[in-house]
Amino acid sequence: MVKLRNLVLFLLLLTVAAPILLYTDPSASFKTPSSKRDFLDDVTALTFNSDENRLNLLPRESPAVVRRDVVGVVYSTQDSDSSRRQETRDQFSARVLSATDDETQSQTVNPIQQVTDAVSEIDKPNDVHISADTSQNREKMQVQLTQKTTEKVDEQEPKDFGGAEKERGNGLMPDAQVRHLKDQLIRAKVYLSLPAAKANPHFVRELRLRVKEVQRAVLDAAQDSDLPKNAIEKLKAMELTLAKGKQIQDDCSTVVKKLRAMLHSAEEQLRVHKKQTMFLTQLTAKTIPKGLHCLPLRLTTDYYALNSSEQQFPNQEKLEDNQLYHYALFSDNVLAASVVVNSTVINAKHPSKHVFHIVTDRLNYAAMRMWFLNNPPGKATIQVQNVEEFTWLNSSYSPVLKQLSSRSMIDYYFRAHHTNSDANLKFRNPKYLSILNHLRFYLPEIFPKLSKVLFLDDDIVVQKDLSGLWSVDLKGNVNGAVETCGESFHRFDRYLNFSNPLISKNFDPRACGWAYGMNVFDLDEWKRQNITEVYHRWQNLNQDRELWKLGTLPPGLITFWKRTYPLERRWHVLGLGYNPSVNQRDIERAAVVHYNGNLKPWLEIGLPKYRGIWSKHVDYEHVYLRDCNINP
Repeated sequence: MVKLRNLVLFLLLLTVAAPILLYTDPSASFKTPSSKRDFLDDVTALTFNSDENRLNLLPRESPAVVRRDVVGVVYSTQDSDSSRRQETRDQFSARVLSATDDETQSQTVNPIQQVTDAVSEIDKPNDVHISADTSQNREKMQVQLTQKTTEKVDEQEPKDFGGAEKERGNGLMPDAQVRHLKDQLIRAKVYLSLPAAKANPHFVRELRLRVKEVQRAVLDAAQDSDLPKNAIEKLKAMELTLAKGKQIQDDCSTVVKKLRAMLHSAEEQLRVHKKQTMFLTQLTAKTIPKGLHCLPLRLTTDYYALNSSEQQFPNQEKLEDNQLYHYALFSDNVLAASVVVNSTVINAKHPSKHVFHIVTDRLNYAAMRMWFLNNPPGKATIQVQNVEEFTWLNSSYSPVLKQLSSRSMIDYYFRAHHTNSDANLKFRNPKYLSILNHLRFYLPEIFPKLSKVLFLDDDIVVQKDLSGLWSVDLKGNVNGAVETCGESFHRFDRYLNFSNPLISKNFDPRACGWAYGMNVFDLDEWKRQNITEVYHRWQNLNQDRELWKLGTLPPGLITFWKRTYPLERRWHVLGLGYNPSVNQRDIERAAVVHYNGNLKPWLEIGLPKYRGIWSKHVDYEHVYLRDCNINP
């Protein structure tokens, strides 16, 4: 009986004392009840996006980013403002909770606007009166919320970046990391220029440090493979710092204005750089590389060391044989002329039937002869002439020669102030001062006994046999050429001044242009139609350059108007001297590829992707090229 009574007393004591001991345990004050922990988990999981399909015009933010926005300001160097900021954080939390509880309001009001409106009130005076107990409880909850959110951000950020790194590793975007780092630099510059960020020196110091790290990581990297091994760590660190900047900056309109100002400045700089690039490209195209200047000097010296019998070419009896295939090439560039001849002969089915008539100026005459004497083109025949020996070609006969020697023309080319004032800088290339560029209009006078000639520019490469062009029926036309009106700027109104009545009355502005560079000319038909006189008449009318700018294509379009037969496009492909996007299949199928434009293959500015087509016909191990340091 006594034992039973003691057992009952012990149980009564246990039921009374256990709750007291449990709730007075000092360690229990540091434990978070499960209900509060669940509440915090629910709060930190808010994404403010109850209807995900409605926000399809804006990039969706990850939960981690939104949770960082909920926390509010991270950095604060003003201890005296902590109480005011704490109260505004309470307001912010209350507004967020009310927004999530009211489902109808979330469907009618933009949730992003709610968040930004709440953030914008952080620095405003607190007009809401909250009891001391409620404020104290919310302050505790906010501290726990901040700690929990920070931990979750630290846990989730590396996972996100790891996924991005894995995706980039699959080769989907070989420059994804580089682009991301550069975008981060732009965002960092925006934050550094905003007043809200400048007011926080701790953040500014950290962001500037991150900018330096990213700049060192990027440098001149064009692809992810060019980045250092620690680039991913730099990217992660910068992203976290930018997230802090996003929390500090609460005025989206200021960011937008700053970005627009930066965009306008970048566009202006781009315009200036494009103008400078155009001028420098034109200037480079006019210059002669040191190696190409050295080559004719060496050749000339060796040419005059030969005796007269060694200076003569073989097979000169073929020069006027109309049963053979005759080419006209007018050039002062020895190396370029050699590529034209070599590429033609290599692809010819019967090289012995091909005759090359090269005309050059007095300065390069000996060098041109020496090169082909030293490097004969197999069984083909070579003739080299000096334009100075054409006594019939003088200013009294040729209007263009008279214009080229006029004071106004010389001033147009050589007066310095025109460099910046002339929008059409390409027309001021000194090559237009050379009579070699205009010899194409005097083919019957240069070759009086030939019936048909294939004219070639010196910036072309032949890839297939061209003998079939001599059998093309031009149907009574003088000129056979490939038309170039696939694009609008290759029509007549691109080259001629249709505001002048002489042009508008005689020509169609939408007429299709054609290409100089590889042209079949029927010299017999040329003489019958007196084409040279047509050319002279229009040149006299254009004495003041009112009908067209300088060059040979505009007067060619006029002179051979309704006298040009269109050849198949496979014969002649253009654009390798200015267009990096020429169709590769068209290049492979073409009989002739043309480096028209300023980016010639023998210049350093030439497009690398096309240079190999030209350079494979140059023997860079040749003694003259080695001595003049001419390299591929």
